[in-house]
Amino acid sequence: MAFGIRGAFGVCAVAVTLSGCLSDIGDGWPATGLVTRGRSADPLAPALGGPADLANEQSHIIAGLAGRRTLLPPGSSFDEVAKAVLAANARTAEAELRAARLRSVAASKNWLPRIGPDISLGSLGSLVANLVVDQVLFDNGRRKGEREFAVADVEVAAVNLAADTNTRVHTGLTLYLAAAEAREKAALSDAALSDMGQFEYIMNERVRGGVSDMSDLTILRQKLAEIRAARTANAELAATSVAELNAMSVRPLGDLRGLPDIEVDATAARPLAVVLAEAEKTRAIARAKVELAGLLPGLSAGGTVGDSTNVGLRVTSDSLIGFGTSDSLQAIEAAREAAERRVAQTSEDTNRTLKKLESRIAAKTRQAEEAARLTAQARANLDLFQQQYDAGQRQVMDVVGVYETFSRQQQAQVTLKYDALRLRIEMANILGLLADGDRI
Repeated sequence: MAFGIRGAFGVCAVAVTLSGCLSDIGDGWPATGLVTRGRSADPLAPALGGPADLANEQSHIIAGLAGRRTLLPPGSSFDEVAKAVLAANARTAEAELRAARLRSVAASKNWLPRIGPDISLGSLGSLVANLVVDQVLFDNGRRKGEREFAVADVEVAAVNLAADTNTRVHTGLTLYLAAAEAREKAALSDAALSDMGQFEYIMNERVRGGVSDMSDLTILRQKLAEIRAARTANAELAATSVAELNAMSVRPLGDLRGLPDIEVDATAARPLAVVLAEAEKTRAIARAKVELAGLLPGLSAGGTVGDSTNVGLRVTSDSLIGFGTSDSLQAIEAAREAAERRVAQTSEDTNRTLKKLESRIAAKTRQAEEAARLTAQARANLDLFQQQYDAGQRQVMDVVGVYETFSRQQQAQVTLKYDALRLRIEMANILGLLADGDRI
């Protein structure tokens, strides 16, 4: 048995040496042109004679993700929301990234020999124990494709983690903005109820004195009921949004206030959707390389060492070459082209979305500024009508009508302000700039 073990190590040494001599031939299948990514040297490769370890290379995709910086001002209310919701994140995508990383490390060693036991019962009832050794010498680049696929799988998982994190922050900020907008509109309704209550009191006294008609008082009370209903709806929306936000954060955020300004530009970073499409393209190309190598014959060395030693070379193939092999090769090449076109299509769709968001942000910002001017003008008109009413030149309902215009303009200004903020948050989410990459 000792001889068998020594023999096994001898076979492994010879097989690894042959693999090192032939690995460049196997990895450099010229007809496909499927893999163009560079690799850094594997520290174990010089000692073992094997190929470089793709798991140790520095991915430019992951490096780019780690270098992203959030657009949320430090210490602002937006930053506090982001920290709170991320602290309570289950981070499912992180577990998937860890699993992909482990698969990549395992795949980086796929060029080494495979050894396993072979125990069988002889015809006379005796046990025959052997060691089975198998070392691939030439595989048309299949093992390299498997390593590249594993590395690309890590990159895909990393992009998904970044997208998942940014989406969670986007959800939290959307809820925070919904609560803040509802609170601000409820406060405006409270002020309107107080002012309209004064008009109701005046009109009620005029009706009691026979100066005004009861229909005016009925209309005024209807307007008050509508304001109360809007105020209640906004208060309920604020409470619901805060409750949902607290449910996804590590601490209560109901007392958080403030709306910081954030500046976002469509060229600040590459959209995560495009980065994901590129990572998936690399993975698809690696998969195509593996499939192509599986259609072609390879060469391996190995056998059994032990009670019955049998060592030699053998030609291997996952499938027999048939009449449809040529079409299968063309289909594999077409898969690569399809992956490249998906990147181009994703880039086009994302750019269209970003351009649309830029236009909408500019429009909402302009409309919000115009609404602020109109609100100021409506306030000046209300003051003028109030002065004319005090001078006996206007009726109560005249002032009420102008006040309604002023109140509606205030509500519209608030809506436009928050719409612009939501669009900026959405663009930052598409660009992956709602969380620091290195902290993710």
